[in-house]
Amino acid sequence: MLRESRFEFDRPQAGLEIELNITDERGEAAMRNAEVLEAIAQPDWATELGQFNVEINVEPQSLAGEGALQLENDVRARLNHAEERARSVGGHLALIGILPTIRESDLIEGNLSANPRYALLNEQIFAARGEDLHLQIEGVERLDTYADSVAPEAACTSVQLHLQVSPEEFAAHWNAAQVIAGPQVALAANAPYLFGKELHRETRIDLFAQATDTRPKELKEQGVRPRVWFGERWITSVFDLFEENVRYFPALLPLCEDTDPRAVLESGRIPALDELTLHNGTIYRWNRPVYAVVDGTPHLRVENRVLPAGPSVLDIAANAAFYYGLMRTVPFLERPLWSQMSFATAEENLWSAARNGIDARLYWPGMGEVPVTELILRRLLPMAYQGLEKWGVDDAVAGRLLGVIEARCLTHRTGATWQVERVNAEKGVDRHEALRRMTLDYIDRMHTNEPVHAWQV
Repeated sequence: MLRESRFEFDRPQAGLEIELNITDERGEAAMRNAEVLEAIAQPDWATELGQFNVEINVEPQSLAGEGALQLENDVRARLNHAEERARSVGGHLALIGILPTIRESDLIEGNLSANPRYALLNEQIFAARGEDLHLQIEGVERLDTYADSVAPEAACTSVQLHLQVSPEEFAAHWNAAQVIAGPQVALAANAPYLFGKELHRETRIDLFAQATDTRPKELKEQGVRPRVWFGERWITSVFDLFEENVRYFPALLPLCEDTDPRAVLESGRIPALDELTLHNGTIYRWNRPVYAVVDGTPHLRVENRVLPAGPSVLDIAANAAFYYGLMRTVPFLERPLWSQMSFATAEENLWSAARNGIDARLYWPGMGEVPVTELILRRLLPMAYQGLEKWGVDDAVAGRLLGVIEARCLTHRTGATWQVERVNAEKGVDRHEALRRMTLDYIDRMHTNEPVHAWQV
């Protein structure tokens, strides 16, 4: 198909998925996604892994002109409607990387969403592991605990950005997305707390990696690859990634279709490749290749999965503008950045960004190891502006969105730093009560759509 079929890529469009948490009036996790979805009653809303999660899918649309502004307004309108409906059944929606008030007792198998796929996924992961899940995160404080289901994964709520590209340009776009993953996470960090402990600025990265790990200790020591995976090399074709999927990862959901894709292709039609896409959906690359067929025409997308949800819709729109702007410049540089840095360095940038957030120091070709704020202000923001110009985004819209990114760098304030400062300002109460008060304050501010760099403590 890569050799012979015509893939759709003529109209550059941006689509996104946003995962949210459901809380009660006190800011605690509420296991009510079935009732909330029934109340919202819109097809673009869906369940996620935990009963305290929902997801909104925003269909692909052009960013040209005022498209990015329309995207932001569209998401805000849907969120406002959903919040109003959720309130009618005792729920509230929160855009945040990890719900700060989540307790270990919330993350149990009984609180997984009532979806047979989630039950099977949980069963298969633990059958492969053969032992309980050991969560260990060394951060500002230390977390060391066990879980007997994949429910801790549900604590991770993210924003996924989709970009449709041609087969010929896929490798350059995927490599570029890997290169910029570290700066993206440093800028957007919004998950400093888990189970009452202050850990990394973006704890979601390490938690997600551990919560879906099918490898017992012996297999880790033997070098078996993890299912949450940055990868291990730059690629020359999208085929490299699907080939790795088959070579390194046994099928977790062994569900087969009756259709023979080769016969479909030989008959002149386009196969859905159901088994390939199902298997790909159980390998959690931070930048995942996506194959899909729409109206009989196949296409490929890069799905960028590193960003946390929140804090506000404007912050999400700014993060998206930064990413999409860079993805119109970095893949097309005369001397590719990935030819000037090792793959391992790009991965280390991601982990350093997750640990330290806006205070991270990252390696960049031609600069060496520098503060991430200097890297963004000096190198990446100008490239993002150029990219948005190439998308045809209005100057005023680009300035508004990328101005949010610049202000975060100048103030050194992200969702993570605000959360920590706000909790530390609570005196005379225990940690959980401080987290609960901060969460309620956070949700109120989220609904104002004021960007987090302007939030006061």
